[in-house]
Amino acid sequence: MKLSGEGKLVRIFLGELDKHQHRPLYEVIVLKAREMGMAGATVFRGVEGFGAASRVIHTAKVLRLSEDLPILVEIVDTEEQIRAFLPVLDNLFEEVNCGGMVTMEKVEVLKYQAGK
Repeated sequence: MKLSGEGKLVRIFLGELDKHQHRPLYEVIVLKAREMGMAGATVFRGVEGFGAASRVIHTAKVLRLSEDLPILVEIVDTEEQIRAFLPVLDNLFEEVNCGGMVTMEKVEVLKYQAGK
């Protein structure tokens, strides 16, 4: 697959405890992206954060260790691929009935190459 020039970056913000059929939601999102032939996906685990419905700051500090740290999934691909993936995300969030946020922005892909 060749990916260069203008693309889209989708960021999916959710919680570490969000589950889909007993599996972490971030894991399900990555697997669905792979099934759809997306260029790639990366999951980041946050050390601190809060969301729209949260009154508590979730943190990885030793004295206040949270079990629901913020998770960020990033996917970069063509606009067509990203737009085709958005309904899949909508369905997953509806099935899980969890909070979250999805953003999309324009990016310039400078290099996309498989490793050896």
